[in-house]
Amino acid sequence: MVARDREFVEFVEGAGAALRRTAFLVSGDRHRADDVVQDALYKLYLAWPKVRRVSNPFAYARRMVVNAAYDGKRRPWRREVAIADVPDQVGYDDFAAGHAERDEVLAALQSLGPRQRACVVLRYYEDLSVEQTAEILGCSTGTVKSQAARGLDTLRRAIDQRRASRAL
Repeated sequence: MVARDREFVEFVEGAGAALRRTAFLVSGDRHRADDVVQDALYKLYLAWPKVRRVSNPFAYARRMVVNAAYDGKRRPWRREVAIADVPDQVGYDDFAAGHAERDEVLAALQSLGPRQRACVVLRYYEDLSVEQTAEILGCSTGTVKSQAARGLDTLRRAIDQRRASRAL
């Protein structure tokens, strides 16, 4: 195996799960997330000689994943499909309560538009700064702030509505 290929394989082994998680949260569909990551990694491999010289190849790859998820959203034959499980382990003492909360958040996340969802995921799940999120999404910091704020408001309303409807 060539050294370049070894470096790429090591990168994918280290970053693959995080890239899939981001793709899943942005796209809302596990199978679509796998496709998005595969497409992004293919393009990343082709550009790997250049990318491996940048200071943060993971940030570059994450941007490729988010862009690929956006690109798929623009295609009319792609439809969102809500799913009940998420790729991460939940660390709750009450396993059922943890799943119920996670399912509420995932369902509410599906109610967001693609840009708001990406802003919320990158800012609050990936814990990126406003500037980093703006760079990944190719927009201004003001857009990130407004989209994240609107996204959080929509999430709160959606979760409150779900809880109110269950209480009845």
